[in-house]
Amino acid sequence: MGKFDKLSVFLSLVLRHNPDAAQITLDEHGWANVEELLTGINRTGRTIDMDILEEIVASDNKQRYRFNEDKTLIRANQGHSISVDVELSEQEPPEFLYHGTAARFLKSIEKEGLKPMKRLYVHLSKDTETALKVGKRHGEPVILKIHSGDMYRDGYQFYLSENGVWLTKKVENRYFETLDKSL
Repeated sequence: MGKFDKLSVFLSLVLRHNPDAAQITLDEHGWANVEELLTGINRTGRTIDMDILEEIVASDNKQRYRFNEDKTLIRANQGHSISVDVELSEQEPPEFLYHGTAARFLKSIEKEGLKPMKRLYVHLSKDTETALKVGKRHGEPVILKIHSGDMYRDGYQFYLSENGVWLTKKVENRYFETLDKSL
């Protein structure tokens, strides 16, 4: 664990789900004013300055955040539960993408497909290793192989976030298969 893990978790909460937690607002594209963010976080009893914020952004292994060019604004790259337009451009996905989840959710997913739940998009990985890591965070992991090429040809939209996560609104059950656990 890094020395700023708790601050990073709070930053994620503020920039992806609840800007009110730091008494700030996000613009329509999810950008927060850095000075207001620092002031707001410090107001909660946490201690943060620009150096700490830059270290959190630079060291985040999932590259969740990004600054604008002059570092006056910051936003989360994806994973929002609040409605923001992070200005994603539609892209043609690779033929297959992957989704990691917990085995306990499999029956429901097989019945209803993959839905974004509390997020704006379903998150997909370009490889099974990443999907496995995601699945392990939620319990006994299961990896779904998504037939993203077929989906795209059938009119589904895909977006590639700044940090390499593929996003789509939903994945119907006819477009995925469960991979063998021995992978």
